[in-house]
Order: sequence, then C-alpha cells, then structure tokens
Amino acid sequence: MTKRWVLKDAADRVTVQELAAGLNINSVLSTLLVRRGVNTFDEAKYFFRPSHLHLHDPFLMQDMEKAITRIEQAIANNEKVMVYGDYDVDGTTAVALVYSFFNKLYKNIEYYIPDRYKEGYGISTIGIDYAKENNFSLIIALDCGIKSVDKIAYANTLGVDFIICDHHLPGEELPAAVAVLDPKRADCAYPYKELSGCGIGLKLIQAWSEKYDLPFEGVAEYFDLAAISIACDIVHITGENRVLAHLGLQKINENPCIGVKTLMQVAGRTGTYTISDVVFSLGPRINAAGRIDDAKHAVELLIACHEDAAKEKGDMINIRNTERKGHDLQITDEALGMIDNDEVMIARKSTVVFNENWHKGVIGIVASRLTEKYYRPTVVLTRSNGHVAGSARSVLGYDLYEALCGCSDLLIQFGGHKYAAGLTMEPENVPAFIQKFEEVVSATITEEQLIQQVSIDAEIELKDIDSKFFRILSQFAPFGPENMSPVFLSKNVYVSGNAGLVGGNHVKMFIMQPGSAAFSCIAFNQAELLPQLKPGVPFDVCYTIEENVWREQRTIQLNIKAIRI
Repeated sequence: MTKRWVLKDAADRVTVQELAAGLNINSVLSTLLVRRGVNTFDEAKYFFRPSHLHLHDPFLMQDMEKAITRIEQAIANNEKVMVYGDYDVDGTTAVALVYSFFNKLYKNIEYYIPDRYKEGYGISTIGIDYAKENNFSLIIALDCGIKSVDKIAYANTLGVDFIICDHHLPGEELPAAVAVLDPKRADCAYPYKELSGCGIGLKLIQAWSEKYDLPFEGVAEYFDLAAISIACDIVHITGENRVLAHLGLQKINENPCIGVKTLMQVAGRTGTYTISDVVFSLGPRINAAGRIDDAKHAVELLIACHEDAAKEKGDMINIRNTERKGHDLQITDEALGMIDNDEVMIARKSTVVFNENWHKGVIGIVASRLTEKYYRPTVVLTRSNGHVAGSARSVLGYDLYEALCGCSDLLIQFGGHKYAAGLTMEPENVPAFIQKFEEVVSATITEEQLIQQVSIDAEIELKDIDSKFFRILSQFAPFGPENMSPVFLSKNVYVSGNAGLVGGNHVKMFIMQPGSAAFSCIAFNQAELLPQLKPGVPFDVCYTIEENVWREQRTIQLNIKAIRI
C-alpha cells in the first residue's frame, strides 16, 4: 500500500537550542521534547522523572467533596452500595479498583457489569431495576453515565442515588446524580482532562485516602489496573496519564496484583511489559470475557485474592480469548472475500459489510482490520436482538461520527467519536445505509485522507543512533497517543549482507550508511518489497527505534514503518 511521508513542522529554533544546551543533548532530541510541550529544564525534569508527587489534588475535581460525603453517609447508615461499570477493559479495571479499595473498608458492597447483549453499553434500566429489587440505595457508576440523563432520572424516582465517574464528553444536560465526576464538565477546573474511566475511579479512592489520612500505598496498590485502562482505552499518554502509566508499568513489571500476574502468565508473554504489550497481550484477554461470555469473569480475576481462584479464572478467560480469535479470523477472512470478489465494493471510498451470522462481540476488531487493509471508513454489520448492529472505524483526519450523522435518518441509534463508533438500524435499512454511507463519505473525504500517512519526527543519519541517544529516547516512554514513539527518516541506506523473510511476511535485514554501524531491522508485513532490497541498492526508510531482547542479549533494532526504493 502506498503511504504519504509527511515531515512534521520545525519547532521553535531558539527554544530547541536552549533546551539542548541546558540538558546536554543533541538538537534532534530537544526538538522532540519541544514538540511535546517540554520547553524548559524543569519541564524536562518533570517529563523524564514521573512521580506520584505529580498527581493532582483529587478535590480539584468538581463534585468530589459531594461524592465522598455520599459514600460516608452510605457507610454510616450501612446502605447497600453497588459499583457499576462498563464491560470493556476500562470499565472492568475501574470496577475492580473501586470495589477492591472500598471492600477492604466496608463489606456491604457489590459490583455489577451490564450484559453486553441484553443491556448494551452504559447504565441500563435492567441494572437500575436490579439495584432497586435488591435494596441497593447507592450506585457508583464508572466509565459510563455522563449522558444517562433519563436513566438517572428514573433511578431517582426509585430512591436509588448515583455517583457518576466518567471521562466521556458530557451532553448539554448533566444527569441529576448526587455527584458527577468528569473533568470534561464545562464547570470542572481539574487541570488534566484526559483521564480514563479507571483513572477517575483512582482519583475517587485517592480523595478518600487523603481525607482519612490513609497510607498512599493503598492507592498505589492499584496503579497496575490504571495503567492497563490507560493503555487499552487509547487515551492520551500525557500529563497525569503518563505519570500513572509509568508507575503502573513499574508495578506490572515488579509487583502486579494476583489477577494481573495470572493474566501475564496465561498470556505467555515474558520479559518487561510496555504499553504496547499491555494493549496486545492483556487487553484482548480482559475484553474477551465480555465479548464471548460475561465481563464479570474479568472483574473476578482482577479482584482475586488467592492464586488458585485467579488461575481458574485466568485459564477460562484465556480459552474465551482463543474463541474470540477464532471468530475474529473467520469473520475477517469472510469479509475480505466479500470485498475482494466485488468490483463495486473495491471501487468505493467506504467499506460496509454485513452478515447476520457474525459474532457481535468481535465486529469492532474486524472493522479495525479491514480499515488497516483497505484504508477507508469501514462499517461491519451483524444481526443482534432483532436489529442490525454495527461497529465502525475511520482513517486519519476523517470524522466518522459526522458521516454517521449524515445517515441518521436510517439509524435507530448511534454513538462514538471521530475514529470509532457503534450503530443500530432496522434490517430493512441495510441496503439504503450502504448506499447513503458511501454517498456521504465520497462527498466529504479527500483523496489525501484515503492514503495512509507516515508522520516523520526528524531526519537523521544512522551514525546519530548511539547508546546515549537511545538511552535518552527510551525515557520518552511510555509511548501512546499524543506521545507516540518518534519516527525517524534516514536516506540512502543499503542492505548489509542479505535481506530475508521471517514469519512468512516480515522482512529481516541489516542496514547501514557509509561510516555507520549495521543496524538490525524488522519490517512487518512488507514481504512484497524483498526482491528490491538488494545489497548496494540505496533506499530511504522510516522507522522507530526499539530494544530487541534475544536470549538475554539486548540490541538496538529499527522497526521499519515504510521503505522507498
């Protein structure tokens, strides 16, 4: 697939030079820092040395005092308290965190995860009715609820109070809950706006700990869950999230809770975990519980206090993940076949595929895979509860949510954001939706947006990559949205020795420039370029720099993102 190579705009030259001199680093590294909003020595110190001391005062969050007061009241009156959360990674880690913390202080507390297929996303009427029937008078809702105005009004008529802990953008009206914790509230002065749902839960327990002067270790105990939520919910890894991700990865690698440790064991992934490892090894397993079976199993694993119970849950979740992968691969193959055998579909600027027998729990993953392959806005549809449910994904720069707004007359409901969304429609509307979505996308997408972009941070020579450069670059981690691993461009490199294939479709080779050492490289899914990669033939490469560990030997490896012969 052709890719656009785009070099990022230059940073302010004076700031770059002053920072380089102050930190005794080269200007490439100081440029990367300035682009991340790090302009001074003190800001660099904060950036490179994340500490729990950098966490903000939780009482700066609007309604935090009200939330703590209501929980105090519930405990004083021995009320039944429910911890309610969504069925994805962010929701289940949030429930595990808040439930585990308060369960140590108070036993009249339970948790509830809505059924993905019967109740759907967020706060449900079924969940509220269950609370009323079982005498729960307070619900702490995590990673959902900010737009549940009608549901909270209904709960109020039943005498069921809500504390909402959410990180999604509010609508025009806030729900009439006892407390609404959401930094994205227009009237909330909290200094960091991009926390995960689990992150909001962490601020709640931090506030309780501060009010009662409890040891901070009681909060730090849950940093691993917070880091998993940050990684898997694809929130910004900046500011407070970067601090939590850094501290959480430390805990994952040094002293994870029993549930996370078990998850790591069943994943079979050894060595030091990065954000990427969390996303690809731990996240899918936690998600698989809710996609294939019941997300409560994920919570049971994450709150486990005994290794035997955790092992039983971990093995079961791993089996569910294997099932999920089977569905995922089968549906992806079927969808690829539908597209590749249809000239009309291939010519379109959008992709919509529908099969009423596909498993609803994996259509989001399939939509991501199809978007990766064809690089255009994509919707995958299947039957669900008498309707047709869909999961949609977009390409860089194109607003998928706006495109669905243009098709809203054909939809029962839809929700999401610029790059990912969910939707529901009547079965008879599927053909009209396929046509309308293509019309809307064709009218609003640019040709540039249909070509995958490689965003390049800096052009460097291979000889610039020495141990000091790599050591400092490594401290930019943890990497993720708004703090991605920098992409470098090196021109006129050539293969040293011979390039070869590994794993069927990945190119393994050594490259060098005159005067440089030879660097080990891996180019994933780029086997079609192998015939052109001959010794002595110059080419340009875009790559990230990483550490490869093989039999306890650590070497610098270039992860090739694009090659231009």
